[in-house]
Amino acid sequence: MSWVCPPAHLLRVTTHPDGSVETRPVRKWLRWPAFERRDLRKNLVAGLPGAISSVPDSMAASVLAGVNPVHGLYASIFGRVGGGLTASSRLMVITTTGAAALAAGSAVAAVPAADRPRALLLLTLMAGGLMILAAVAKLGRYTRFVPHSVMIGFLSGVSANIFFGQLPDLVGAEATGPFALAKAWDLLLHPSRITSGALLAGLFALGVLVALRRTRMAAFSTLVALVVPSVVVAVLGADSVPLAGDGGAIPSGLPTPTLPRLSDFSFSLLAGAFAVAAVVLVQGAGVSEAAPNPDKSRSDANRDFLAQGVGNILAGLFRGQPVGGSVGQTAVNVAAGATGRSAAIFSGLWMAVLLLLFSGLVSSVVTSSLAAVLIFAAIGSFRIDDVRAILRTGRISQIAVVTTFLATLFLPVAAAVGIGVALSLILQLNQEALDLKVVELTPRDDGAFLEQPCAPRLESRQVVLLDVYGSLFYAGARTLQARLPDPADAEHPVVVLRLRGRALLGATAFAVLTDYAERLADAGGRLYLSGVDPAVLRQMRRMRTVEQVPGVRAFEASDVVGESSLAGYHAAKRWLESVS
Repeated sequence: MSWVCPPAHLLRVTTHPDGSVETRPVRKWLRWPAFERRDLRKNLVAGLPGAISSVPDSMAASVLAGVNPVHGLYASIFGRVGGGLTASSRLMVITTTGAAALAAGSAVAAVPAADRPRALLLLTLMAGGLMILAAVAKLGRYTRFVPHSVMIGFLSGVSANIFFGQLPDLVGAEATGPFALAKAWDLLLHPSRITSGALLAGLFALGVLVALRRTRMAAFSTLVALVVPSVVVAVLGADSVPLAGDGGAIPSGLPTPTLPRLSDFSFSLLAGAFAVAAVVLVQGAGVSEAAPNPDKSRSDANRDFLAQGVGNILAGLFRGQPVGGSVGQTAVNVAAGATGRSAAIFSGLWMAVLLLLFSGLVSSVVTSSLAAVLIFAAIGSFRIDDVRAILRTGRISQIAVVTTFLATLFLPVAAAVGIGVALSLILQLNQEALDLKVVELTPRDDGAFLEQPCAPRLESRQVVLLDVYGSLFYAGARTLQARLPDPADAEHPVVVLRLRGRALLGATAFAVLTDYAERLADAGGRLYLSGVDPAVLRQMRRMRTVEQVPGVRAFEASDVVGESSLAGYHAAKRWLESVS
């Protein structure tokens, strides 16, 4: 696939004072796609296996969201097309995912079943809008601040929720409880509710999935697991076995665009949209890393945000549920020989053809076989090796993975995502504080510096040149305050504190520097700041804090590394000689 110039209505026209006219694309994200002939046939064929294997996955995602299976099929069609047209990661497939479906299902769980499809439509559109806003605000760089332990804890909790939540459907039983684990416990206490036909169909589907997972039929194993039990149940006429169509009629054909009702809006639904957007964006960032572009070009996280937002907007308008970058479907896309975005688009079009041809059969799928597909996927996605590695890493990582896992298991997904975000911030600040290190630099005759550990206390009539490793924002500044050498018992101590490389300082850092300068002044000493960036110098003069303390001097950074620190060091030496 290549990119060609967009139509005229997508150009920004600028008239210069000399009368010349310049036209530029409004956004590089809006460039028009053109398919290269050499890739057209290859990607057309590559899209078919993904479309076939995605049919059961999409239906299962609707079960997680608590709606008719057709909404997952609609989402997979239009999510793939919208994402394929705009994604920066050319092999990424944007479709239904377990995490997004679980988040959506949690958000609409309190909505009456009859009104749930409308609420889901609004939720999907709001989530898509939030993703587009994240792309416009260029928030892609912030995904790297989500710790690996938090993400693994959340994804493990999602897998556990899917597993426990689908056990009642696997055995054809009714179960009650405020969360998935409680429903599984209720089922364990009431085994008499189990339907033997549903249980046999579900176990057979699980057996097929396990038996075919390492064979050439692996890509079609879910389809076989759904079709065979459904055919057997239809032939035997087992009316007691729940079917997908029991939850509502499956419409035939493709959907028409539908606008949401604003009366369906609620703040809980908005919170759910934020949770869905957060889950999708972070998960999509991982998919981008796992499927690099064939031409080795780097993916743009913000444009992938936009692609997932566009995919959700299209899916919502056509009555689909939330979509995002899918690890499994992207892997199928790569294995099928896809070379560009057109494979995902063709995959969506293939799904549309399949829906047109076989929509009448969707209602006959046995519900317990869908549950088997979800349980098998949940077990496969539980990354036990990553969890073990994190548990061996250290106390902070252990707390992060366990806390996020338990929050996802026992709380609504929106609350669990909020806890995960807050925990990520706390861990980031805590890590910055722990990583801060103060060292003493001693100038040598050859102009280099000897680095050594910083003494806990200052000596009288001595000049100490200090350097700081680590962040000075928030908790880091307070850690610096605790690790600076104590001037209390010294007479005329001078500290030269090196700040090179710090473009800005926060209010907490200025408060810490001011306090330390005053403590030095009380001991008859001085604080000199070296390597000060011009922006920091303007901050100091504007805030009128540390520079107001008597004896404080700032030495601006130069192009020569260490020059301002040596200047400050020698100036401190001269001052000491003048007061002796």
